Amino acid sequence: MSLDEAAHRLAEHLGRQEFVEVYAHHDADGIAAGSILCMAMLRRGIRFRLRVLPRVSPAAFSPETPTLLCDFGSGIEDLPGSVMVVDHHIPYFGGELQVNPRLHGIDGDRELSSAGAAFLVAQGLGDNRDLAGLVMLGVLGDGQALSGMNLSLFNDAVAQGIITPGQGFLLPGRDDHERLYGALNPYLHQVSGDEMAVADLLESASSGDRVSLDKLISLLVLRLSPFAPEETLESIYGARYDLQREVIPDAHTLAAVVDACGKSGYGGLASSLCLRSTVDLDVAWDLSFQHRGRVIQALRTACTGDGAPQFVEVDDVKVASDVADALSRDCLQKGPVMVAARHDELCHLSVRCPRGMEMDLGGAVREAAMQCGGFGGGHRFRAGATIPCARLEEFRSLIERSVAA
Repeated sequence: MSLDEAAHRLAEHLGRQEFVEVYAHHDADGIAAGSILCMAMLRRGIRFRLRVLPRVSPAAFSPETPTLLCDFGSGIEDLPGSVMVVDHHIPYFGGELQVNPRLHGIDGDRELSSAGAAFLVAQGLGDNRDLAGLVMLGVLGDGQALSGMNLSLFNDAVAQGIITPGQGFLLPGRDDHERLYGALNPYLHQVSGDEMAVADLLESASSGDRVSLDKLISLLVLRLSPFAPEETLESIYGARYDLQREVIPDAHTLAAVVDACGKSGYGGLASSLCLRSTVDLDVAWDLSFQHRGRVIQALRTACTGDGAPQFVEVDDVKVASDVADALSRDCLQKGPVMVAARHDELCHLSVRCPRGMEMDLGGAVREAAMQCGGFGGGHRFRAGATIPCARLEEFRSLIERSVAA
């Protein structure tokens, strides 16, 4: 069975339902995936309830209620077979109603996100071509490439006038100060969260009342080059994507706002943006800026010594994933990065491979978590786990041995 056939089968099953419980992972990809399918169901007259969560448990699902998981589920072996899953993580779930590119030889790390898989299902529910812009939230949010299936969907959307490509400054924000002070993807070492550094850069790049973008970018590159990999410098300016049907047209900005709101616990607001509601748009902007500020503060605290640390403990579980992403992506690293956040007796861990390192991190994290009495998994280069805090050092040792092997 091909990926298109799997998507069509799931769409047919969804089309027969009167009501569906939808659960979406709380990041940009998961929220976009859930929103795409909820919009498609709304247009078909199918009732639904959408909940945005950081994780799910099989015990929460009733076999009598049609349940759809977006951007998680594939990694849970003991899900009820009746659960529908749209995901791109390493699959262990054996249910038939599952759409996952990895099951069809497609790279789920780079070439198709959960949002992209959801779009294929949505097309089986009706003409939902206008939702293609939301696929970019999965591509950008999960750091994927415009290649393979992603490129095919992107080209179709460009041809239909749904996405307009261009070039420009990629930092999200309502003004230049917010773009620099709240810069998280990429994280600008010794600039993000530093009021004096931001003021100095803007003053140095200003001519009269205007900021010269060329000069600002040059100053940023000069300031960051000792601390950041080349790819971080290149991600300040580059390919932009205008989403012609969405409430925030710039794809990088919409992805950042949706992701931050979801991880801050405001998944309903994040999904409402994807469902094209402008109610509380200013609130969403403020929540996004506040979330990025918390992540940046944790990063600035972590990076006070020589170089970037490979193991960090943070106080807030809501920032752990973004801290791990920034440390592995935008700081010079030699090995995997692990960020831990304690909540009661449990430790929630985000583990990342830096650019250029090849290993099956998702498999290693899953195995280590199981040995420590917890659970985990994810992608080849990005993974997470939940374990008892008492076994944190054991988990670290297991991951270090996996890397050495």
